[in-house]
Amino acid sequence: MANRANRNDKTRSGSLAFITSSGLRGKQSVRATFKLSAGCIEAISIVAAQLGIKQKSLFDHLAQDIDSLNAIAKKVQNAKVRAENRIQKTYVISRQSLSLLDEISRTFNAPRDALVEFSVRRLLPVINNEQKKYEMRKAAFSGIQRHFKDGLELLEELIDKLEDDDPIVAKLASVMDTYGGSVRALEDFLERTQSIKNFDPENLNQIEVFFER
Repeated sequence: MANRANRNDKTRSGSLAFITSSGLRGKQSVRATFKLSAGCIEAISIVAAQLGIKQKSLFDHLAQDIDSLNAIAKKVQNAKVRAENRIQKTYVISRQSLSLLDEISRTFNAPRDALVEFSVRRLLPVINNEQKKYEMRKAAFSGIQRHFKDGLELLEELIDKLEDDDPIVAKLASVMDTYGGSVRALEDFLERTQSIKNFDPENLNQIEVFFER
């Protein structure tokens, strides 16, 4: 028993060895304010909703792609962002991601807002793919609704012929009850994500940068 306890202690200590106070602080959430175009803000919201993730997770994914951020920073080095048509927006982001954005912004003298805006443009293939999926989901949902309606009609027929307490009726009623919950959940999801169908990719080209001479 003692040997087993020792092994368990070693296993636990080994699994916790990678955790550091700085690492934990890096995962803490902070609020950061950016001035972004309406299209950029809309794209962030749409992609997060479509993928079923928090906007923070999306921000962290983009901000921690250091190679892409460096490439973007080189393109907008010493640039300024035009203030017209910018919207001030506050997001929750990890402390580590914010530090990376600030560090790259300082290193290349690149506007932090531009880093975010051009990073979000990398989501265009995702948006395009999700737009196609949305249309396929809508078509599939129409078929699901018809199938569900047919199931309800069959249940009503069986109730008339066999009555409510028949085992077949009871089983099918249980199936249709679960089915109905799934149909409602699918309908809610399609309503929640329908904004993607009218999203124009050109909306992500609203940012303007200029270089001082």
